[in-house]
Amino acid sequence: SYRAVSRRLACGDVEGRLEAIFGRVRAIQAKSGRFDMLLCVGNFFGSTSEAEWAEYRTGAKKAPIPTYVLGANNPDTLSYFPDVSGCELAENITYLGRRGVYSGCSGLQIAYLSGTEAQQQPAPAHCFSTKDVAELKTSLLSAPNFRGVDILLTSPWPRDVGTFANSAGEIDTKKCGSKLVSDLAASLKPRYHFAALEKSYYERLPYRNHMVLQETPQHVTRFIALADVGNTSKKKYLYAFSIVPMSSMDPAELVKQPQDVTENPYRKLRKEAPKSKAQLSAEEEPACQFFFDLNKHQGKKRPSDGKERGDSQPKQAKKPPQPTGPCWFCLASPEVEKHLVVSIGTHCYLALAKGGLSPDHVLILPIGHYQSVVDLSSEVLEEVTKYKAALKEFFRSKGKRYVLFERNYRSQHLQLQVIPVPLDLCTSEDIKEAFIVQAQEQQIELLEIPEHSDIAQVAQPGTPYFYVELDSGEKLFHRIRARFPLQFGRCVLASEALLAQPQRADWRQCAAQRPEEAAQARAFRRDFEPFDFSLRA
Repeated sequence: SYRAVSRRLACGDVEGRLEAIFGRVRAIQAKSGRFDMLLCVGNFFGSTSEAEWAEYRTGAKKAPIPTYVLGANNPDTLSYFPDVSGCELAENITYLGRRGVYSGCSGLQIAYLSGTEAQQQPAPAHCFSTKDVAELKTSLLSAPNFRGVDILLTSPWPRDVGTFANSAGEIDTKKCGSKLVSDLAASLKPRYHFAALEKSYYERLPYRNHMVLQETPQHVTRFIALADVGNTSKKKYLYAFSIVPMSSMDPAELVKQPQDVTENPYRKLRKEAPKSKAQLSAEEEPACQFFFDLNKHQGKKRPSDGKERGDSQPKQAKKPPQPTGPCWFCLASPEVEKHLVVSIGTHCYLALAKGGLSPDHVLILPIGHYQSVVDLSSEVLEEVTKYKAALKEFFRSKGKRYVLFERNYRSQHLQLQVIPVPLDLCTSEDIKEAFIVQAQEQQIELLEIPEHSDIAQVAQPGTPYFYVELDSGEKLFHRIRARFPLQFGRCVLASEALLAQPQRADWRQCAAQRPEEAAQARAFRRDFEPFDFSLRA
């Protein structure tokens, strides 16, 4: 309701400049009307605070607005905070405490954590430990139907907050900040998260708090880092916002996703975290809000894979459709460059890619004419899976992992591109991050889909799509609705983030002479032979 809207101000490091911050608050209120409270993150006190502070402590001066502050971030200012559990420091100025949740009469939930991350045990008084974070998480996550908090206040930035996001300027978010704060933010799912200490302003693009296609949609988080009060660089240190408590909002309104929403920067943490009972029960609900139902994964298959629903009688394999014109990839076609073929199974074959990203860049192709993985009959799909397993074993024996992608767009015959990447060059998370980041840069929504799900659960036959699969089974998917860059998969793999060979992004620049191609195919065939199940059939 309208009455539930509260207007808040958040500010960065005050560093004892009380006159500066309260003067600015008075000016804003004179111009824009009254705000309900001021939330201060970072260092509220500085090394030269005493003279200004004495006037507020004694009541000679009063803060113009209820002000809530976090505790000390260094030993020098500990004496300003007499009670670790929180207390009133002066009229209208309240120390929230070491950690906890503040709930106003409006129902707004504000979680807070004072101090910086401890680098030693036991934790000094101005630091928080793993135990502090665990206890704060438990106190909230154990509540029935916990969905998140409205606001999270921490002094340090969360480590890696810039992943999948707009640039944080001079701040390196992979090195700056606290991993424990990242863990806290990943679990508490705040709608707003404020931090400071870096003397920099950074408003990150909002990020989602659910795995698309796997979890029920949830609200987004906005992370805002604020600069120090009165800084000479004129960086923003005060942030005004209006918020309706989550508990008062219409659920559909709460989970609306803004257009500029990004992937969750703490994805790795969320995947590693053990699932709570609440999360498990949420995931076990019927997946009717998705466009595929994971609960049916072990049940009935689509009629398109050669079996009718409820029909237990084996049917003859469905014949693939015939190409409308010459096809470069149907094995029976005269157009096929047979010198590139390295293995032939019953339903599929392997061929070196023409102008490959590397000498061992291969394609898995159906012998018959199928347009995409979604169109394959069960027999062909089974053999595709066998080739993937053989290639995984083959490349792992050479210290590599493969990345597979398919572009079902402006192509008439299925080509599964399989490109090996050295294990010591990057992790599977690095590969996923490179694809997601470069997709975002081109306004392509690349979504992670469940590891054990079938691509046919996500895409209907005839749907244009692009998908990536790692040899661990992890998959990323994009439903193509308009134009799509044809070389996108190659460009990401060739980029500096992965293979660092941007000059090889276009296959036409990499095509070799026929004798050289034939020699590469012979070498691959010889090396792959111990892993080639088609030779043992």
